[in-house]
This record gives sequence, structure tokens and C-alpha cells, in this order.
Amino acid sequence: MKKVSCEIEGGLHVEVSASRLVIAGWAGRDHAEVEHHIRELEAIGVRRPSSVPCFYEVAPALLTTADSIEVIGEHSSGEVEVVLIQTQEDGLLVGIGSDHTDRKVEGYDVAVSKQMCAKPLGKTLWRYADVAAHWDALIARSWRIDASGERIRYQEGTLARLMHPEPLIWRAFGSTSMIPETVLFCGTQPVLGALTPAGAYELELHDPVLGRSLRHRYSVDALAHTE
Repeated sequence: MKKVSCEIEGGLHVEVSASRLVIAGWAGRDHAEVEHHIRELEAIGVRRPSSVPCFYEVAPALLTTADSIEVIGEHSSGEVEVVLIQTQEDGLLVGIGSDHTDRKVEGYDVAVSKQMCAKPLGKTLWRYADVAAHWDALIARSWRIDASGERIRYQEGTLARLMHPEPLIWRAFGSTSMIPETVLFCGTQPVLGALTPAGAYELELHDPVLGRSLRHRYSVDALAHTE
């Protein structure tokens, strides 16, 4: 089990316990957009999935709220994702995270690639009940930060592009709800351009109805890799 300290927006501290960490892949609602993302990955050698959506179970220890992660080599990249967190006392919570993935390993084994990198999570969370009625209006964005510090828009789209939490949870777990201490990364938006490594990423989940955002920024420390 992994525990990370977070807060529900407004200042209520919550200790997130993760006994299961699951990553959803190819979780779009629109077949054409799912196909677009599959082709993005095929372009870097990733095999087409046998079914969609897919779910990858990874070690809960990968979950982190740190502002930096370490990776092997310079061929990994981030992906902005909404994160659902089922807690014992506070119910279902919503966060912003990144399914940071080793793209070189992804070329020969997607499941292994998901296990290669830490999974950043922002420290501030919302209650799912507060956003459920306007879920599709929420906007997920990311920026990659280049060596000069310039922020370059990398992804952006409403959650209407992705499977709604309820059918996604059903497909992942065969139930209408997740058991406590389960964390689910809910899929990503297509990138604007090519999949690109960067020294840092910024993530945002914007709620235009309530006028607020969840944000997280993390840097990527590429460790030397010699063969």
C-alpha cells in the first residue's frame, strides 16, 4: 500500500491510501479519436491493442505527489489524466495526474512500460459529487516545458472526449463503484503534435462551471543510461 498526503479543496487534509493503482488506456468515447491515439503510438512502434479500453495494473508505490521524478534515459513523456480515488471516509475524489510512460519500452511491451515510471498526482483534490453533474464540461490540459523554460501547450480537451467515470469503472472492475484504496487513471487527451519528452510538465483540470482548477507541475530527472 502507498500513502500520500493530499487535501480536498478548501483545506481538509486527506491521507490517500492506494492498495490498487490502475491505468486506463484507449478510453475515449469517440472511435475516431481513439484510433488517432492508437496511430500516435503505432508511429513510435507500439502495437495496436487487442481491445479497447485496456486496463493496466501497476504498483501502488509508483504514485507520488513529489514535484520531480527520476526516469532512465531520455525517452519518456507525460500524459495528463483525471484520477479517481476511492477513499474510506471521504468517498470518491477527483485529482489530476500524469501517466508518465517510457516510450522506448512501450514499443515492445505496453504493460511493462506503465510500470517503468512514477505516476505524478497533484496534492489538491475535489469531491466527485461536486463535479458529477457537469463532468463533460471539465477541461484537461498539459504543457511541456522545454530547456529554455518555455511552456508549450501539449494537450487539451474536455472530458466529453473520454469515457464517463461510471461506465469506465464498470469496465475496469465489473462493479458500479470502486472499493476503497483504489486509484484509477482515466485516460488521456490526444497530444498536439508528436509525443515529446520534456524536462518538466504542467497539468491542469479546469472547471469552467465553478471557476476553479486543479494544477500540478513536475520535473523529469533523466538518469544516465549506458549500454
